[in-house]
Amino acid sequence: MADLFFYGTLRHLPLLERVLGRSGDALAVRPARLRDHAVRCAEGQPFPMIVPEPGQAAEGLLVQGLGASDLDRLAFYEGGFEFDLRDCEVQCDDGARVPAQVFFPAAARWTPGAPWLLDQWVARWGPMTLLAADEVMSWYGRIEPADIAKSFPAIRTRAWARLAARERRTGDPRDVRKDVIAHRHHRAYVNYFGVDEIDLQYRRHDGTMGPVLNRSALMQGGAVVVLPYDPVRDCVLLVEQFRPPVYLIDDPEPWVWEPVAGMIDPGETPEQTALRETMEEAGVSPYRLENAGEAYSSTGSSTEFVHLYVGLCDLTDPAVNGGLTAEGEDIRSRILPCDAFIGQVDRHGFKDMPLLVVAHWLARHRDRLRG
Repeated sequence: MADLFFYGTLRHLPLLERVLGRSGDALAVRPARLRDHAVRCAEGQPFPMIVPEPGQAAEGLLVQGLGASDLDRLAFYEGGFEFDLRDCEVQCDDGARVPAQVFFPAAARWTPGAPWLLDQWVARWGPMTLLAADEVMSWYGRIEPADIAKSFPAIRTRAWARLAARERRTGDPRDVRKDVIAHRHHRAYVNYFGVDEIDLQYRRHDGTMGPVLNRSALMQGGAVVVLPYDPVRDCVLLVEQFRPPVYLIDDPEPWVWEPVAGMIDPGETPEQTALRETMEEAGVSPYRLENAGEAYSSTGSSTEFVHLYVGLCDLTDPAVNGGLTAEGEDIRSRILPCDAFIGQVDRHGFKDMPLLVVAHWLARHRDRLRG
């Protein structure tokens, strides 16, 4: 049996329950603090870290009597954040000093930032973190902590997208709680993307429940697409990059001309992502975003929901090359007069569906934007 002190996100009992895989009612929990330490935000991350800080005290919870299975599950979850257990002594509210173990970050792995507050974290990141933990812990016992660590950013992106999807209503009166029966939900694959498999029934248009179907889905986060357009010069900017899926289907031309595109990071709005990605990939900054629609990109196979924009820009001096080397991107750009661009669309000269969608939107709204 072991006693652990939790100073960060695992102080949130719903998260601790998900990680341990059991109710918190049976846990022996006591408020405690670790002297000469402070809890700081990890810069650029939705979780905190603990750092030595003389004269301060890191508030937290002492959870006693954890078993071998609990420790294995905690090590799997925290291993994804590159945290390791160390022996410490914590002080409880009654003054008792108790030996305990604490998860510390790997040396120099994360950069400490502002003081971290649990209530603020729960309000901003709690729901996303609970969903991400569900996916992470579904892989416990199936893959190694180092492997799940590689997928943590993508898992959080999918969790952020799931929260957005839950608010996506158009007025359909049907109720999935009554009209869909999920018999088995299995997470079949995880990497940059995930693949989920499900056995389900749904209510047919005649009112009866259909047969049990086995289906799979490519699990992705939300995305944005931006076509930079200069209404003064009446031209657009396109970017070209190598696309492995196009190569994998044996297309001999896997370098694809596209609009700017990227995934919505946790905490971002689609508009914030649009501005960030346009600068990263094309080196231009739109002064206005025109919403050209939003929809699922392929409802039969993927969860990806795409927000489409035409970004009004000054295209006098854009970057020639763009993208992030850390993400394996090698992007070049070119500017086309709008007439030539629309002509190439009509001649079926492009292979990217989002590009065609925003092109047709731009053709209908071009005069208004120029005016």
